[in-house]
Amino acid sequence: MELIQENPELSAYLAVSEAIDHDHPQVRATAARLRAETTDAYTYAKAAFEFVRDTVPHSHDADDPRVTWRASDVLTRRTGICFAKAHALAALLRAESIPTALCYQKLDTLHGLIALKLPGGDWARQDPRGNKPGVDAQFRTDREQLAWPVRTDLGEADSPVLYAEPRPVVLRCLRRAADRAELWRTLPTDF
Repeated sequence: MELIQENPELSAYLAVSEAIDHDHPQVRATAARLRAETTDAYTYAKAAFEFVRDTVPHSHDADDPRVTWRASDVLTRRTGICFAKAHALAALLRAESIPTALCYQKLDTLHGLIALKLPGGDWARQDPRGNKPGVDAQFRTDREQLAWPVRTDLGEADSPVLYAEPRPVVLRCLRRAADRAELWRTLPTDF
């Protein structure tokens, strides 16, 4: 699948926003810790991916009722659904000047992931959702190894669009939900 930048300016994929608040002290401190253990953009990106995937439990898997949506909150509270975890990873990558986009899959509900652009490379989608039995998302730039393969026979679809900011329907849903149970009832189902 050919990935398409919503915004032709690469700088849009480095911007700070309310959800991707990579200027926040919590994000900056986490990025600095990860950077200290890496040697280049690739090893930093892989470390950031594994950090979010493995140390921030998916709130559904952990049965955590809290709803997070801002990257700094995800990193502070160590919880979030796919969208929130994508925001956290995007913030960690943008904090180190790695262009990062938000991507979506239409499964039974919308699913959030990211794409990054390493120096000299093409956009590569990554899914920090969190592994569990039956889910084995890995950091790969040679091919995709996402949490969920799209099953077109069931009406599922990948969006090829690379968004600089979270989709408004996603942010609206995350912001309005009082807890994860309410969030689960109101998750968006389309791009």
